[in-house]
Amino acid sequence: MKIATWNINSIKARMHALTAWLESAKPDIVCLQEIKTVNEGFPHMEIEALGYNVAVHGQKSYNGVAILSKLPFDEVNMRLPGDDTDEQARYIEAVVSTDNGALRVASIYLPNGNPVGDHGDSEKYQYKLAWMRRLRERAKTLLTYEENLVLTGDYNVIPRDGDTHNPEGWRGDAAFRPETHAEWNALKFIGLYDLFDHFDGRDEQYTFWDYQAGAWQNNNGIRIDHLLCSAQAIDKARGIKIDRDVRNGVKPSDHVPVIGEFAF
Repeated sequence: MKIATWNINSIKARMHALTAWLESAKPDIVCLQEIKTVNEGFPHMEIEALGYNVAVHGQKSYNGVAILSKLPFDEVNMRLPGDDTDEQARYIEAVVSTDNGALRVASIYLPNGNPVGDHGDSEKYQYKLAWMRRLRERAKTLLTYEENLVLTGDYNVIPRDGDTHNPEGWRGDAAFRPETHAEWNALKFIGLYDLFDHFDGRDEQYTFWDYQAGAWQNNNGIRIDHLLCSAQAIDKARGIKIDRDVRNGVKPSDHVPVIGEFAF
């Protein structure tokens, strides 16, 4: 089974790229971020015509996440618990049934957090850190279910120096601050496994290239799109691929799909 994550950066602007990629890569489950549309504006019919069930948690013009699955959904949960006042559409979670039991996946669009402020005390950065703590609490609960669990998405976290072309240039960014790294490590240490680290771990394996300053042409990228797995899921994992050629397409997203392969 192929489980993919992709920050599509507007479903309406990248529909041509999405349908072409679905037909060529043939993923079983796709977690999308930054769909930038309300639920009613999502192209349900076009995606369903390609054999996918669709679950959407949308928001007008900003954010928005979705899960596409060739398997029917047994359960869908929208919004990340822990803050009833948070109206940003950044989290959707679904359960499907496989021959190896329940599989739970989540599509995550973790807050960017910039600007961070003079001392990392800006409202946006504090929201990012609080969101990461909420995600950790949710993941703790999910791990108690002892299911195959894959938490995918655009985490807006650069884990290591080797995950950016210019570590010093990114050092003060919200994706690369010590507080962010501390929250990232705390999330993993509850019992989650980074699929990339498990199978690859090389430097300069980027998933995002800015549209500006020839970033793609010069390979000035960062790795911020990740798949975190429960022990049950990592035991059935078989590999990971960053589908970087998608960045060469017509009007591409600034992110590319990351595909995990599992023996579910």
